[in-house]
Amino acid sequence: MHVEQNQPLPAFTANATGDQTVSPDSLAGKKAVIYFYPKDNTPGCTTEGQDFRDQFAAFGEAHTVIYGVSRDSLRTHSNFKAKHEFPFELISDPDEQLCKLFDVIKLKKLYGKEYEGIERSTFLIDANGVLRKEWRKVKVPGHVAEVLAATQALE
Repeated sequence: MHVEQNQPLPAFTANATGDQTVSPDSLAGKKAVIYFYPKDNTPGCTTEGQDFRDQFAAFGEAHTVIYGVSRDSLRTHSNFKAKHEFPFELISDPDEQLCKLFDVIKLKKLYGKEYEGIERSTFLIDANGVLRKEWRKVKVPGHVAEVLAATQALE
């Protein structure tokens, strides 16, 4: 089962930094941005997280919470979050439950070798738990500004 645009999120639970458990119920009543990235402490993922950090207040004014997701452990996430002063939580998805739900595991190539990895993707969920917009194959420059504009436009 995958999340479909303009459909409510299916049931899931995921562990996040800050001893949080994230589920559709925990997101109810607020908009949410869930962004998937390949790996903590890599250049593109660090820049993307910093961009979300730098716009965190603007997302807050738009009544929107932010969660970053990768397959890294909660310990690695906690260190990454502290090092870059991210004011939002990071979800650990080692079993790829959320990655599969949002269909972000894709065949990738690096140095001629193929492997399955997370395709950088972002999802905007409204206050009723319905997926309203998705960005796939994300390029980091300018992405957070685009997500923020879509968030602000969403009633």
